[in-house]
Amino acid sequence: MTIAAALAAAAQRLAATSDTARLDAEVLMAHALGVSRSTLILQHLRDPLPDGVPDAFEALIARRCDHEPVAYIIGHQPFWGLDLAVSPAVLIPRGDSETLIAAAVERLRKRPPARVIDLGTGSGALLLAALSVWPQAHGVGIDRSTAALEVARGNGERLGLTARAQLLVADWTCAEWQAGIGRFDLVLANPPYVSTHAALDRSVVAHEPHGALFAGDDGLDDYRVLVPVLPDLLAPGGVALIEIGATQAAAVAALAHEAGLAARVHPDLAGRPRAVELKQIAEN
Repeated sequence: MTIAAALAAAAQRLAATSDTARLDAEVLMAHALGVSRSTLILQHLRDPLPDGVPDAFEALIARRCDHEPVAYIIGHQPFWGLDLAVSPAVLIPRGDSETLIAAAVERLRKRPPARVIDLGTGSGALLLAALSVWPQAHGVGIDRSTAALEVARGNGERLGLTARAQLLVADWTCAEWQAGIGRFDLVLANPPYVSTHAALDRSVVAHEPHGALFAGDDGLDDYRVLVPVLPDLLAPGGVALIEIGATQAAAVAALAHEAGLAARVHPDLAGRPRAVELKQIAEN
């Protein structure tokens, strides 16, 4: 079987599992071949390999047919131009979360941050993206999962950012978790915000860490804990960018106002509310 024929057959099989069946097949074939997807498309579809389809390809397709996310199968995911290692210990970084970095770049264009913190860093996506944008900045990433921090630490090492990234075990549901951590010019967070009753795609609910997804009946439990401590984390003139679900802007803004913070909503590329920018009202 040629590469082209194998891709067509795989895409047909994956159609029942994925809305991006052809893309998934191409990414998995490139992974099996040890090349980039662009190389696969530009070279191997035109010039079939003498050894044919790699034996590993069938096993990769079988895993995807069982709804395992492609990012976990191949072990990495792009985010803000960075190639990040991922594992089932961390939430897969989504392009929608880049809204937080884009909003921070806009907000801090004239005042680059010196200190950044990522609350619930997971793979390190938000923290490492921020440090790549601001080479003078130093950052802290916290997570309650030591397995997640190991993934973030590995990503920091591969990107050459460990000298500026401190990773700490911390759990914001515990009292005084932020004691001694200091104040920051930029606070980033993608906390759990999915209702425990939400119907999620099987690839998400069966494979991604539930502790990074679910936040009570209304999905607001973690905001109720995090937002009130933001005034103690923000340096003068500092800003926080917090990811939200598409229907949560008003509720999170209300929590912000109760904490003495002004709120501004930023949409993602699809126009859905995606990030809330928070800062001290007195600084408005």
